[in-house]
Amino acid sequence: MYEKNYPSKRFQHTLRFLKKNVSTTEPILDLGVENPFSKIMIEQGYAVANTQGEDLDIDFTSVRNSQAKVVTAFEIFEHMLAPFNVLREIKADKLVASIPLRLWFAPAYQSKVDPWDRHYHEFEDWQFDWLLNKAGWKIIDREKFTNPVKKVGLRPLLRSFVPRYYMVYAIRQSNP
Repeated sequence: MYEKNYPSKRFQHTLRFLKKNVSTTEPILDLGVENPFSKIMIEQGYAVANTQGEDLDIDFTSVRNSQAKVVTAFEIFEHMLAPFNVLREIKADKLVASIPLRLWFAPAYQSKVDPWDRHYHEFEDWQFDWLLNKAGWKIIDREKFTNPVKKVGLRPLLRSFVPRYYMVYAIRQSNP
């Protein structure tokens, strides 16, 4: 299967979920700068435009100006202080988003090198559902999945069994 050629289980799972819920005929705005997964979406026939690295907590220009039918947001909302605001500004009727789940056995991620590479939020699934609902989205499909790492130890072992990622497909509600 073609997904086996991609570098991680996360990419393979994300691509399957995207193909299940979004047609390649629907233009996509991918929140965040061009990245390895936006390139995979393009390889698979999706028309993808990315935001340009602006601070999506305060600058909604790309989101407001987009004519895309679908917005994707793969592991971006945890880096934002107020994801509710950009979720409200999206004009597209469809959203596919994933987040890393809060894990009871690991602290929130914080890069030791890059001061911007940190998680302000690590959601539980119900918290993310609530955020989306409050921002005007209705979840149609959802999945949780693990992402094992090739390391030795208790935490790597737990990552083989405890879901690390949560992905949703949602549509805009008419009356949030």
